[in-house]
Amino acid sequence: MILARITGSVVSTIHHPIVDGRKLLLAERLDQNGKPSGGYLIAMDAIGAGKGETVLVLDEGNGARQILDDPDAPVRSLVVGIVDALRIHSD
Repeated sequence: MILARITGSVVSTIHHPIVDGRKLLLAERLDQNGKPSGGYLIAMDAIGAGKGETVLVLDEGNGARQILDDPDAPVRSLVVGIVDALRIHSD
């Protein structure tokens, strides 16, 4: 799982049918403290996330295909959760 913040959306005029009716989101990677760590990824939205929200991204193709219930879907990254709060505990 990757912690990320949604910074925008991606528009594609030609895409695979699995994308029909779903959003593609631009997600900025965050470190364990919720700060930008460098790097972005494009993830299909599975839950209705929006710009500015902190999310969990599943970045593993087989898991994403299982959630979509399509073993042949050309999908690697999927937004699977919206983070309500982030608490950092030091040992």
